[in-house]
Amino acid sequence: MDRAAGLAGEDEVVTRALSRDVRLPHGAGTAVLITLDNGLDHTRPNTLGPRSLGELNRALDAALARDDVAAVAITGKPFILAAGADLSQVSKLTSPEHATAIARIGHGVYAKLADARVPTFCFVNGLALGGGLEIALSCSYRTVSASAAAVALPEVFLGLVPGWGGAWLLPNLVGPETAVTVVVENPLNQNRMLKGHQLQGMGLADATFEAADFLERSLDWAARVVRGEVVVERPEHDRGEAWDAAVARGRALADAKVHGTAPAPYAALELIDAARRRTRDEGFAAEDEALTRLIMSEELRAGLYAFDLVQKRAKRPAGAPDRKLARPVTAVGVVGAGLMASQLALLLVRKLQVPVVMSDLDAERARKGVASVHAELEKLHARGRLSADRLNRYKALVRPTTDHADFADCSFVIEAVFEEIGVKKQVFAELEQHVGPETVLATNTSSLSVSEMAADLQHPGRVVGFHFFNPVAVLPLLEVVKGERTDDPTLATAFAVAKELGKNAVLVRDTRGFVVNRVLIRLMGEITRAMDEGTPPEVADRAADPLGLPMSPFVLLQLVGPAVALHVAEVLHAEFGDRFHVSQSVRNLVDAGRPGLYDWGPDGKPYVSDETRALLVTGDRPSTAEQLRERVETALAEEIGLMLAEGVVAAPMDVDLCLVLGAGWPFHDGGITPYLDRNGVSERVNGRRFLPPGVASLPR
Repeated sequence: MDRAAGLAGEDEVVTRALSRDVRLPHGAGTAVLITLDNGLDHTRPNTLGPRSLGELNRALDAALARDDVAAVAITGKPFILAAGADLSQVSKLTSPEHATAIARIGHGVYAKLADARVPTFCFVNGLALGGGLEIALSCSYRTVSASAAAVALPEVFLGLVPGWGGAWLLPNLVGPETAVTVVVENPLNQNRMLKGHQLQGMGLADATFEAADFLERSLDWAARVVRGEVVVERPEHDRGEAWDAAVARGRALADAKVHGTAPAPYAALELIDAARRRTRDEGFAAEDEALTRLIMSEELRAGLYAFDLVQKRAKRPAGAPDRKLARPVTAVGVVGAGLMASQLALLLVRKLQVPVVMSDLDAERARKGVASVHAELEKLHARGRLSADRLNRYKALVRPTTDHADFADCSFVIEAVFEEIGVKKQVFAELEQHVGPETVLATNTSSLSVSEMAADLQHPGRVVGFHFFNPVAVLPLLEVVKGERTDDPTLATAFAVAKELGKNAVLVRDTRGFVVNRVLIRLMGEITRAMDEGTPPEVADRAADPLGLPMSPFVLLQLVGPAVALHVAEVLHAEFGDRFHVSQSVRNLVDAGRPGLYDWGPDGKPYVSDETRALLVTGDRPSTAEQLRERVETALAEEIGLMLAEGVVAAPMDVDLCLVLGAGWPFHDGGITPYLDRNGVSERVNGRRFLPPGVASLPR
């Protein structure tokens, strides 16, 4: 494994492979237990760079060279097996030869587990991602802690494939249907993770034990396997039509999610497809080739860039004030009791665990809002995600009111009322009569001016934008909007609350639409403008497919509702002019009470009904999909360039972070600016790239 040392960077955090002898119970003999441990706390999980693979290789060689060893087992430091390859080292691989070498090194080390003369076990005691899970797949047997929080093969999410055996081992172990779910479907669904208790039922684990005595029970189980008292049966899989159907399902999923714009899911499906007939060595060689090709792709560099944004920049928001300035939050108020307000109240009570007061114009609406929160808490309890004690405590913390005087003890109040500036100003003016001078007044506005809301208050410095994204419980972004007079203690408190809520906050200057809505409404405006000009709606809706968005523009329109989209477009048009198109077709849909452009057929596919088509403006200047895609790209490059010139955010990275976290923009694009750079649009429109060469792209 000298090649591993040669490929390692000086900054690799080395995961040690620490061996100790364990006397197995039931007279089963001696096992060598190898514990992976990088010596750091739980905030930095074990990763597997070249030096770390060398450590594991030496530990395996030493254990397997002994005649007195009955088994070899691998586990990890508390609650963590391994998070897979060290991505900081992967990003430094700049030649196909180096990429192939790291693929072959991983295969070579892991194959020793499969080829050992004694049984090998992996005790999955916690987080196991990518190469960490592939260690387990390479072993003869696997146990898992029921409380393991995250188990996955997430490579496709980043632009890779499972390249250390997973693409061949997994389908041959659990069958193609489950393999497609784990390798393709879950990564393409916001990188969904498996929990420990799910693995045995899927065939990924042979035994499941509770965390309290996990290692002890795993060793006992392993001893009974060694003695022959426990025999694990491996099912045979249909390698004909069922395999074809599973791969076809995977391709349909990939087409729906990335529209052919990202190579990784298709490469993974090719490997799964071929795994039914290839030998292990042939499968591993194919993984080497695929991994080499993808490591040298621009999509991977964009994916690693996006991953770095989410893992690092999101945790240290640019421009955020000193966290020491944050004030304690001991009670929270929510003005409004509708759907969004109820979602906010639920999140606030669960995460902050402080009293939450919900108000509305009349008692019945306020009670309905609280009842909605209680109902969601009951659902969490029924699913086992909330204990009975916590359920009762949280329900008791939420109460309704119609009197703003009941907000007197609140240190943080957020409004979620109708999106109209006069209404919001009136709410804040009334609140200021009852709350203390340091109470933060936050607005969940999606497009209105925070500065204008604060302008007439006695303490305008306490007002801050706190823009969530729907659904509140799912999307991790929070745009924290600094008004012209927002003070640093208010901002610091907003960032502290965002962190406690489990959200990633990005500091945004007070401008209409902020970041996400300004970008999306500009994109939507170009699509609807083309439709009003005579482009068929089906063509207009698919024109942006090459961007790989999580949903098409008109499906997004259906999700947010035409009325909301029209209102935001009108607000941005009033502020920025004709760059933001206000569509007559969309206005007609709103006037007719239509929920969107589409109806859904019995096959689940959307279509435009004759009734809806009659509402659309039909101009005489249609665009082709290619022409419209170019228009959309040009518009996005122009708008983002203007936003950066205005100082809406600190850097292009913050635009990408907002779109990845708040709009589900794909990792393989790196957000939006790497995509525009990679396709030459940035230079064509703005005269320069958004990002320096080598950032989110291959070094030149």
